[in-house]
Amino acid sequence: MSEKKRVTGIGGIFFKSQDPAAARSWYSRHLGFDESQYGTVFDWQYADDSGKMGQTVWNAFKADTTYFAPSEKEFMLNLRVEDLEWLLGELKKEGIEQIGEMQVYEYGKFAHIMDPDGNKIELWESADDAAL
Repeated sequence: MSEKKRVTGIGGIFFKSQDPAAARSWYSRHLGFDESQYGTVFDWQYADDSGKMGQTVWNAFKADTTYFAPSEKEFMLNLRVEDLEWLLGELKKEGIEQIGEMQVYEYGKFAHIMDPDGNKIELWESADDAAL
């Protein structure tokens, strides 16, 4: 039996902005992004299963957001994972601390860790992936 995949793709790219609405408008006007307050969703197909779809989200957050805490960085990556609970167990064995509790929503499970440079990483197991 092969080991489970840890990260399967980039789930989102999030950054702080002094004016998130203006940033979304700029990206919309010049690069064709959606202007929704929730950002832009890029749909894609898995390379090893063209019938399986995934999404990557891009969005600007207010400059004073605390969502990226405890990181003081201006951005946060969201990484798609195959099995979040399993991965959190593996990371714990490797000395990686989880920040806060795992959150479960209708669209998936989320947990956070920090990398050695102080970047907050959001781990996401999509509910769509779990259903397949």
